[in-house]
Amino acid sequence: MKNILNNKLVMLVTVLVVGIAVGWLTKPDTAPNMEADEHDHVESIAGIPITYTCSMHPQIRQNEPGDCPICGMDLIPLENENAEADPMAITMSPTAMQLAGIQSLVVGNSSSDKSIRLNGKIQTDERQNYTQSAHISGRIENLTVNFTGEYVKKGQTLGQLYSPELATAQEELFQAQKIKDSQPALFAAAKSKLKNWKLTDGQIDQILATGKVTEQVPILANVSGYVTEKMVNLGDYVNRGEPIYQIADLSKVWVLFDVYESELQWINKGDEIEFTVQSLPGETFTGKVSYIDPIVDPQTRVAKARLELSNSNLKFKPEMFVSGKVESEGSSKDNSIVVPKTAVMWTGTRSVVYVKTATNQSVTFQLREVTLGPALGDHYQIESGLLPGEEIAVNGTFSIDAAAQLAGKPSMMSPDGGAAMSGHNHGGMAMPVSNTSATANPEFISQDAKNELKPLFDSYFELKDALTQDKLTTSLNSARKMKSIISKVNMSKFKGESHMSWMKYENNLKTHLDKFVEQKSLEEVRKFFLNISDEMVGMAEKFHPYPSKIYVQHCPMADSNRGADWLSLQDKVVNPYFGPSMLSCGEVIKIID
Repeated sequence: MKNILNNKLVMLVTVLVVGIAVGWLTKPDTAPNMEADEHDHVESIAGIPITYTCSMHPQIRQNEPGDCPICGMDLIPLENENAEADPMAITMSPTAMQLAGIQSLVVGNSSSDKSIRLNGKIQTDERQNYTQSAHISGRIENLTVNFTGEYVKKGQTLGQLYSPELATAQEELFQAQKIKDSQPALFAAAKSKLKNWKLTDGQIDQILATGKVTEQVPILANVSGYVTEKMVNLGDYVNRGEPIYQIADLSKVWVLFDVYESELQWINKGDEIEFTVQSLPGETFTGKVSYIDPIVDPQTRVAKARLELSNSNLKFKPEMFVSGKVESEGSSKDNSIVVPKTAVMWTGTRSVVYVKTATNQSVTFQLREVTLGPALGDHYQIESGLLPGEEIAVNGTFSIDAAAQLAGKPSMMSPDGGAAMSGHNHGGMAMPVSNTSATANPEFISQDAKNELKPLFDSYFELKDALTQDKLTTSLNSARKMKSIISKVNMSKFKGESHMSWMKYENNLKTHLDKFVEQKSLEEVRKFFLNISDEMVGMAEKFHPYPSKIYVQHCPMADSNRGADWLSLQDKVVNPYFGPSMLSCGEVIKIID
């Protein structure tokens, strides 16, 4: 009996325990708290508190999830930085890298080829330009060719010239003819005098046959070609040797391209240039460089590269505008390291990249200063600072630098590192900057958003115009105006991806403008105008915010011959990087509608 009671008691206790467990597991109100308690317990055991941050505003840090107080985006967990193997590097999780749009590239030796854009004109071949001059003094009695552009053939009569000297010479010829048997030398001398005035043997024989003095002598074309300039009018008196017409043979022409001195090293005799003619749309031509000027023009700072073309069908006419492109190999024999421009961050005095190191446990990025060589279109040649096989960030460098600065690691603005930053920031803190890609993918924004950006572009154009006139005070005032306009832009008008893009441009521009207004000289402000222009070019290409055409213009001599861009509302080049000292240096490289 006692055993039976014990068995019943065990069964009763077992049923009671199972019932309590089932009720606890199915209770909806207590499950989340239990999970949170368990999660907190795990964190406490690991000793690693979770910090939440914003992918676009990494200065935001708090101990619980929520929304970013600046942009409203969901906060994400920030990985523990104590796990970094290298104290000078910044560690980023795969999620953070994806949200920041970070992309990397393994660099290696590659040929430092460069695509160079050239502008020029078609000109006459100087070797086929001729001057038709008067061979005897006299008055123009008749002109049969009386306008420019007319074609003349060699030997054609261009007009008549009245000359008293001719009449006297003919009288001398008649007298010498009478005594030619006794004094043949005198007769020969009289004929030679007329030949020196370009009279032909036939004309002289006709004069002797008629026995009459001719007071007018025909002006005969010495060459065939087109009259490019008429230099006399009917009734003008000309002296012997004075020019009457300029005549050009257009069966061959030259194409003269302007080559800036910074690009002369990339162009050699024999290089093939592919070019188009503005007035012949849809056609592409090629030619080889036959000559390069040995002297640079002191005013325009360009030399001429010449192509020689056959022009039998007169398709090419002098003064036509041409645009060319030459693919040139680097001047060095060894292959060089070439990286995209988007990988390089430039402070005005230093150029840096972020080198990536990946292990099974983490991905880290470390700041590396590099020395830039020539600009190669959308790429830079690296002279020193990188080795083949190293991997660098080529997109998202702004986010990496922001995280490094917040963590007190070496960054673009603080190469030696500093105290880690934390806490909230509502847009007043200057953030590290990077160059904006010149090939940003366009993003649609509403007309309201475009209206928010138009005043910013208007003030930028004011800033650019001030620099073209060397007006330091006006440029500083325009930069302060840009800062004020940026702070008033309503970011709620930007939706989706454009919201994040605008925040990047906003932070970059604020940083550059803060530096700009601190400068005391035109040389210094122009260094930061370069960065401001990079951001404005990128914004214009991404958002297309302006109601009229915007011209992207490029000066290859700016930034110590590395080249720099700017925006303009007109296609005429007025250079803000050199001002009045070299206003016309540059070219239009793109039009943004």
